Amino acid sequence: MLFYDSIGPNPKVVRVFMAERGISGIPTETIDIRGGECRRESFLSRNPSGQCPALALDNGMVLAEITAICEYLDEVGPAGLTLIGKTPEERAETRMWMRRIDLNILEPMANGFRFAEGLKMFQDRLHCIPQAADDLKATAQEKLTWLDGLMGGKQYICGDRLTLADILLFVFVDFFAGIKQPLNPENKNIAAWYARMKERPSATA
Repeated sequence: MLFYDSIGPNPKVVRVFMAERGISGIPTETIDIRGGECRRESFLSRNPSGQCPALALDNGMVLAEITAICEYLDEVGPAGLTLIGKTPEERAETRMWMRRIDLNILEPMANGFRFAEGLKMFQDRLHCIPQAADDLKATAQEKLTWLDGLMGGKQYICGDRLTLADILLFVFVDFFAGIKQPLNPENKNIAAWYARMKERPSATA
């Protein structure tokens, strides 16, 4: 296998996932996304979406999209641990929360950045709506407050289980907190959860 890595929160999700899952030794190639390497034919021929991360398998298939990569690694990784779930119910619960977090928090959070602070980097790559940036950021914060109300007494998003849902949310809120989207300190449950995640060794992956 070969892991195509880069700067940004998306590749870090996979790195943190691998660290938590006990997966190591996968060769890595760093792609210069700022320099446009991801939009050159040499990379597009492997991943036509032109995004990182991607994972080239030994059979020649290239997987993209962080959830697909992480779910694959969860299945082929060392036995005895899963960050998706051991039962159909656990897997469904994890995927339910991954979907909610991705659509309601991560997408507006990321687009809020792309349409504002990251506009110069993204304006020639995708359709940007600068006037929507503030509302998108506010939407992400509103949904974080909604999630905070559901986190009372819970260690992780799925109760006592650390899952990919936690990793997704942690990496994005940690990344964008330093780019004008800080966590609301009034969300005490999310703040406590964030502190627990920040203390894990995988946080520096």
